[in-house]
Amino acid sequence: MSIVALLFIGFSFGAALLLLAGNILQAREPVRFTSKLAGFLLIAGLAGIQSLHLGYLLNRYEQVHSALYLFLLYGIAPSFYFYSRQLLRNDAGYSRHDVLHVLPFALCMILPYRLALPGAFLVGGGYLLWLAKTVYALRGQRQRFHWELSALGILFAIAVGVLLLGFIWPLLNQTDFIGSYSILIGLAFFAVTLTLLRFPNITADVSEAVRAAYAESTLNNVDRQAVLSKLDALMTQDKLYTLETLSLAVLAEQLNLSQHQLSELINTEFQQGFSRYIREQRIAAAKKLLLAEPNASVLSIGLTVGFSTQSNFYAAFRDIVGVAPGQYRKTHAG
Repeated sequence: MSIVALLFIGFSFGAALLLLAGNILQAREPVRFTSKLAGFLLIAGLAGIQSLHLGYLLNRYEQVHSALYLFLLYGIAPSFYFYSRQLLRNDAGYSRHDVLHVLPFALCMILPYRLALPGAFLVGGGYLLWLAKTVYALRGQRQRFHWELSALGILFAIAVGVLLLGFIWPLLNQTDFIGSYSILIGLAFFAVTLTLLRFPNITADVSEAVRAAYAESTLNNVDRQAVLSKLDALMTQDKLYTLETLSLAVLAEQLNLSQHQLSELINTEFQQGFSRYIREQRIAAAKKLLLAEPNASVLSIGLTVGFSTQSNFYAAFRDIVGVAPGQYRKTHAG
């Protein structure tokens, strides 16, 4: 088990560096500073725990019984909570009651190690219940991000595994506990990295779904059919999606709607958010061009339909069509 654990620890370090250096945690829309900070602390905390696990498994240093180890353990769940709250809740405001989230840190300094360690996992269980309740509240939007929810389900299963590990800790020897915990953290990093590669716009899509789930209707005095007809004309005739700088605000102005009205219209009529809707318009056009212009490069087609980079085009094409653009052209040519 130790060798497998070491491999997962190494992967965790690499994934943590990629997540931080690539700024993947920062959504394309405005993100609160506290959410950004919590995301950084979450990754740094998990990497720190893996570092202490590495020292123990290599017999270099013994820090898994230290106050630092407990502090890192107690910081994971609150960090995840503050990072994900803006993403999963429509109202992400902060109040004085949020100070209560630091109370477990005081407990970890007072309790003896044999009680403080399972206590950290018990605290994590409480945050896990909050996550389950919050995701369940979004069940009405599951059609829009079915696969993304599946990925979240995998992370949830890993978290449950970590919780169970914390409660059976007294039944395991120290090496098996550290090895198992290291593997679970590595699996979590793997699941997050794979999800972000597969769904690079997941934060924007989920945020739009959350707004749709909690928002009150703003379309009571809007002629939906007339607006939908104009929207269709802007897409099919004017090909507005080819504008690389196309945003919700720009399109809303073209339709004489507010941004909230357009967002709700797309959510209710197409069961998806604005960013997903535009990506699908661009990919639909790209599919036609790939077959109609066999000599045109894949990159040129991606830029023509409105994508800013080749990587964004490839990621969106794989997400929506299931294969790479070149493979799609080869399969459907002639």
